[in-house]
Amino acid sequence: FIDFDSVDLGWLQVEFYMNENTFKERLKLFFIKNQRSSLRIRLFNFSLKLLSCLLYIIRVLLENPSQGNEWSHIFWVNRSLPLWGLQVSVALISLFETILLGYLSYKGNIWEQILRIPFILEIINAVPFIISIFWPSLRNLFVPVFLNCWLAKHALENMINDLHRAIQRTQSAMFNQVLILISTLLCLIFTCICGIQHLERIGKKLNLFDSLYFCIVTFSTVGFGDVTPETWSSKLFVVAMICVALVVLPIQFEQLAYLWMERQKSGGNYSRHRAQTEKHVVLCVSSLKIDLLMDFLNEFYAHPRLQDYYVVILCPTEMDVQVRRVLQIPMWSQRVIYLQGSALKDQDLLRAKMDDAEACFILSSRCEVDRTSSDHQTILRAWAVKDFAPNCPLYVQILKPENKFHIKFADHVVCEEEFKYAMLALNCICPATSTLITLLVHTSRGQEGQQSPEQWQKMYGRCSGNEVYHIVLEESTFFAEYEGKSFTYASFHAHKKFGVCLIGVRREDNKNILLNPGPRYIMNATDICFYINITKEENSAFKNQDQQRNSNVPRSFYHGPSRLPVHSIIASMGTVAIDLQDTSCRSASGPTLSLPVEGSKELRRPSIAPVLEVADTSSIQTCDLLSDQSEDETAPDEEISSNLDYAKGYPPYSPYIGSSPTFCHLLQEKVPFCCLRLDKSCQHNYYEDAKAYGFKNKLIIVAAETAGNGLYNFIVPLRAYYRPKKELNPIVLLLDNPPDMHFLDAICWFPMVYYMVGSIDNLDDLLRCGVTFAANMVVVDKESTMSAEEDYMADAKTIVNVQTLFRLFSSLSIITELTHPANMRFMQFRAKDCYSLALSKLEKKERERGSNLAFMFRLPFAAGRVFSISMLDTLLYQSFVKDYMISITRLLLGLDTIPGSGFLCSMKITEDDLWIRTYARLYQKLCSSTGDVPIGIYRTESQKLTTSESQISISVEDWEDTKDSKEQGHHRSNHRNSTSSDQSDHPLLRRKSMQWARRLSRKGPKHSGKTAEKITQQRLNLYRRSERQELAELVKNRMKHLGLSTVGYDEMNDHQSTLSYILINPSPDTRLELNDVVYLIRPDPLAYLPNSEPSRKNSICNATNQDSREETQL
Repeated sequence: FIDFDSVDLGWLQVEFYMNENTFKERLKLFFIKNQRSSLRIRLFNFSLKLLSCLLYIIRVLLENPSQGNEWSHIFWVNRSLPLWGLQVSVALISLFETILLGYLSYKGNIWEQILRIPFILEIINAVPFIISIFWPSLRNLFVPVFLNCWLAKHALENMINDLHRAIQRTQSAMFNQVLILISTLLCLIFTCICGIQHLERIGKKLNLFDSLYFCIVTFSTVGFGDVTPETWSSKLFVVAMICVALVVLPIQFEQLAYLWMERQKSGGNYSRHRAQTEKHVVLCVSSLKIDLLMDFLNEFYAHPRLQDYYVVILCPTEMDVQVRRVLQIPMWSQRVIYLQGSALKDQDLLRAKMDDAEACFILSSRCEVDRTSSDHQTILRAWAVKDFAPNCPLYVQILKPENKFHIKFADHVVCEEEFKYAMLALNCICPATSTLITLLVHTSRGQEGQQSPEQWQKMYGRCSGNEVYHIVLEESTFFAEYEGKSFTYASFHAHKKFGVCLIGVRREDNKNILLNPGPRYIMNATDICFYINITKEENSAFKNQDQQRNSNVPRSFYHGPSRLPVHSIIASMGTVAIDLQDTSCRSASGPTLSLPVEGSKELRRPSIAPVLEVADTSSIQTCDLLSDQSEDETAPDEEISSNLDYAKGYPPYSPYIGSSPTFCHLLQEKVPFCCLRLDKSCQHNYYEDAKAYGFKNKLIIVAAETAGNGLYNFIVPLRAYYRPKKELNPIVLLLDNPPDMHFLDAICWFPMVYYMVGSIDNLDDLLRCGVTFAANMVVVDKESTMSAEEDYMADAKTIVNVQTLFRLFSSLSIITELTHPANMRFMQFRAKDCYSLALSKLEKKERERGSNLAFMFRLPFAAGRVFSISMLDTLLYQSFVKDYMISITRLLLGLDTIPGSGFLCSMKITEDDLWIRTYARLYQKLCSSTGDVPIGIYRTESQKLTTSESQISISVEDWEDTKDSKEQGHHRSNHRNSTSSDQSDHPLLRRKSMQWARRLSRKGPKHSGKTAEKITQQRLNLYRRSERQELAELVKNRMKHLGLSTVGYDEMNDHQSTLSYILINPSPDTRLELNDVVYLIRPDPLAYLPNSEPSRKNSICNATNQDSREETQL
């Protein structure tokens, strides 16, 4: 035990000093440590050295060249007294400063201070002048004062370092190295000039100019020889200087080259002066690929007002070889700046001048195996940019929808999985929706395919130039006259008169865009109109029709009482000429759009009612989609007795935060999780395959790797409230991995939604899930294959699997998602298809012409059977100019539902609809009856060239036998009667088939007797068994093995002899053809209900609805 009170600890007082208290430390603080005072001292020292060199030059110029060649002229010079006094003063100050700095920087080793080259040069240049003060006879002694240039170089380097420390500038390595190189070269030249001039005092008596001339000629390795040193001393000096130059200068150049290479890798910085005088945007990516770069640059610079913008790329990885090669092209090298750095570092954001940027694009790396990790990196980048530059507009791309709410502060957000699954779902309802959206969000002049000899490629390419534009109604020539009139009236007459398609509006005091708000919406002068056209109105030139008549331009290919207008849309680099129609009043009672009376018929076909300026309730054919009374009344007894009693309401559970609530078909009670498994029986049902369920509609199968939350956006559009119950298709999710409970909670409220664990690699899994009677098979790109050693090989597994499906189930409509758009040419690949080879050549020509949509003529893309989500990257880029594009696209895809806004749907032209004849009359028919606004046509035609040699029969007898059956099957097909033709009508196909058969028969070996006949018969049987039949037998055998019925499996029915394409906003005089699918924007049915809150017949209980609304608002 120790008593601390009785122990004297001897307490000591310790004093702490914030600053050094000694005189030496204060001097060191002033001369060395303090950046600003040290900078002043070094600037003064630098000025002294330059002054000493200047005094040396003045002494040489004032000196008269002495006669004779005595060596005394080397050691003694003529120096005036005032000049000597100045040089002595400079020497005293320089020596004192050198000794003082040496004393302050002394660290215990005096020889280290004395043997330093700057100290030795200082002693050589200063001590002789100080000695001459006490020994006057030495005043004319030669002192090599010109060596002070090296001390000036040393002082300059120290001064620049102090300057960078004072202004906190760290990116100065390149500047320092260039400065050192230039100063070293100047010091060498100046030393050589002064040394040669002084040593030649006993030789040729060279002046300073002759010495400068000699040095420049010598160091440049030219060597004219007109000026040469004579004395051995000057020759020796020249040799020494050349040796020094050969040693010093290569080292300096090597360091400069190294720094230059490092600077090229890191990209340097974007200067503050340029940032304040020029406009630039910043592109932040984790890894930059050539495809992503070219898509961004082509789309960004497609807009005329962005030509003066600069693009600063901020990427943490080193520049790729292909990217470096592209950025060296003059078109891009002057406008694109690559900086290697991270968006999480303020220094790199400062280099990119993020706070002065017009916008920042942050893109996720979709080629990562862990897409969630990629999203996390994107979120951190967005947070870092928002923290550094809060006023910079953010355009963010996110991959998974559950991570979207972390970046809700961004100005524009595109969630890849949301858009992907919504487009895939709408592709099953409205064919080729993915192609329609892709063409709308790409910038094009509509010149693609105009050099092609085929008419469909010209029409398809011209209509692909249509984009969405906006204009204020009172400032518009298109829409100003429709103020105070209904929306459908304005849309129809603007299309009839100008060929533009008005699709939506936005009130001045409202941020929400309304797509086709319906005939009850009255146009205001301040409304912002959104329309589809080949170019925007500001770039349009209008020509009156009277001038057109004087110029004898053909008016129309159709002549009749209806006087269909001529819409000559001539697209150029940015200007379009639109012919104005005569707007004189016509008789309302006259049949302006009725068909002419045919000579053989006395009855007139029905005419189309005019579109009213103001909506009339009786003229709008609306249906109460909430109650489905028409369906219930006309449904057969067996359907009423079935247990398909659905409700309409909002889904009570959303798998992620931020999903827009959508009014859907729902079940009265959620399905037990065991019943969601398609291939497993449970206590509630005993079905183990899709066929056993007895679905009345064909299936929609989705093949995915995992049940991500994005799949929720696939189910919602297919169960939306505006879809009739009798048209709902069962949905089967074919998943490689079992879904989690969180996802099952979200889908158990939707009717006819099932899942099955399996893979498209396994034929048995495909047959169990009902692929033989499916309407659509959607194949989603697998995340595990997106990262490959060779980038474009990421789609290899998906492409081969889809090709297998294509060969096994040729009648199946397969919709595929790929990672790289360039791989679309491998979809449904046929090596010997002449037509595909012709399209490949067309694609190459369009790419050479600079088209951004060179792949658009590939048949799978044009038909909407394949798309790549990377093609939607342009949607984010376009939002910089058109900030409404993301909102319009989300409304079209059904991702957002705004009260009063319409939705995208489609209708098919049947034989009963062909009396309408033209697209303009269809536009009027829809606007006057249902209020729908058509925006395009999906057309299917017969392919006029042979598709594949494998499909040609090798036997003349087989061809003749199957000819009649093909003809009969063709007349029962759904192809249009006007353009479709049988393969038997193709003389090329028939001729090649018969020539092939004769050639094979001639090549056969000759045998005699029964053995030869037997071998010939076996060979003919093998020949008659085509590859298609072998595949069909394989499928049927597997179905029998699994206990599945083969009824309904049609192995010969395919669509390989047809091609499909989209016509966006075609001209009004476009002829309608059989089986055309017309894209419509239909008004919101809820907007016609009298009450603000719709009566929800057979809806879920109020408590469930309340909970669902609370969850969806999170």
